[in-house]
Amino acid sequence: MTLTRDRRAELLAAAPLLAEVDAPGLGRIADRTVEVVFTDGHVIARQGEIGTGFFMIAAGSARVVRDGQTIATLGPGDFFGELSVLDGRPRVAGVIAEGETTCLALASWDLEAVITEQPSVALGLLRGLAERLRALTEAGRH
Repeated sequence: MTLTRDRRAELLAAAPLLAEVDAPGLGRIADRTVEVVFTDGHVIARQGEIGTGFFMIAAGSARVVRDGQTIATLGPGDFFGELSVLDGRPRVAGVIAEGETTCLALASWDLEAVITEQPSVALGLLRGLAERLRALTEAGRH
């Protein structure tokens, strides 16, 4: 599966984290993503390691594992690795491919370059992160 730039931008636009990034910003991010295919059982991200990549699943699925326990299953359109890429700290969970899984990958230095080139991308990311934080905060209220 080789994804065109337009298809990569379309997939990225569907991610809640990037929902507030404008079309030119999504295009710049899409230009810097690479398509990576992982085989069944491949550890895409390892808990406790510093991450250098943000991933979005284009096809297939993956398990999110924290302290040996599966806590979520991800599929097309889902993303992971954003926290470690943004703050440079160790990953809080591992991610393992279930079957052949194709991801769009964006290196932390490429994301930083896009943000430097287009500050509106940073604003869009901040809004996406704020929305996620708000949803988590509100979910905690009964």
